[in-house]
Amino acid sequence: MALTKERKAELVKSFGKNEKDTGATEVQIAILTEEINELTEHLKVHIHDFHSKRGLLMKVGKRRSLLDYLKKNDIASYREVIKKLGIRK
Repeated sequence: MALTKERKAELVKSFGKNEKDTGATEVQIAILTEEINELTEHLKVHIHDFHSKRGLLMKVGKRRSLLDYLKKNDIASYREVIKKLGIRK
């Protein structure tokens, strides 16, 4: 259920400044979005997996915080990230 190293490296490369830029807000949002999508698919099949549901809600909250931070500090980057990831706002 976790992201593969290759998929995570792709996200870092496409959203970060270089391939080692894992701390950038955009990269963290992209990784969280990918994990949220995987957990959502998992929960469609396993409806009563409440521990995973809690993890999903925590990830959604963390992503929301990072999006708010990005919106406050760099609105252009915020708009680009939500457009690339298909996040509705």
